[in-house]
Amino acid sequence: MPPPPPPPNPPADGAPLHGYRGAETPPPVPERPQSVTVAVSREAGSRSGSIAAAVAARLGWPVYPQDALDSLAHDPDARGELLRGVPEAATHWAELETAKLLFGRKLPPDHPAAAVARLVFALAAKGDCVLVGRGAGFLLPRATTVHVRLVSPFDDRAAYLGQLLRLTAAEGAKEVIRRDARRAEFTAHLTDRAVHDPTAYDALLNTARLPDAVVAEVVAGLVRARQRPPGDAA
Repeated sequence: MPPPPPPPNPPADGAPLHGYRGAETPPPVPERPQSVTVAVSREAGSRSGSIAAAVAARLGWPVYPQDALDSLAHDPDARGELLRGVPEAATHWAELETAKLLFGRKLPPDHPAAAVARLVFALAAKGDCVLVGRGAGFLLPRATTVHVRLVSPFDDRAAYLGQLLRLTAAEGAKEVIRRDARRAEFTAHLTDRAVHDPTAYDALLNTARLPDAVVAEVVAGLVRARQRPPGDAA
């Protein structure tokens, strides 16, 4: 008479073969932003303020220009309010990304760039917003960020700033140079990517050739495409 077959091997997790197997461990919640963010990089004088406002109006999102980011970055109460209602996983993502950046770039926590980066991650954790400047597009994940750069010929930008700030032509040109240099210096604290590298962006848009409404619609279209589920070709 042949010997009886050996008992089946127990499952690797130690759960019983039959009956109650215990509470199943839920799959891990992905730590990432909960929605899409638009990050607008720009050359000085390329009409980023009006264009970002037009993008935000089309999407029904708030817009945070550079001066608002700088102000909110130093207001922890406001930053906490912004994170109200954000899923815990997304909040943890923002905190983790901030810590990684400070360590990787060797930035002290009280550095101005560190404070702005902390705010950018907090806003991106919530998503559905338009951020202007401060290197936001270089910090945030490509999967949930539409990163665009607005450019324009130097003379056009100098003329625009001169008119906006009531400067002479020479003063307008100096202001363009000063602002571009200051922004590049700030961004260098956060990333090694060059702001003039076109491959860093989803789109490079020449505002001297395109009306604000057209630029805004292009950016809004990129957001809608990014929001579609994978495989949806509609």
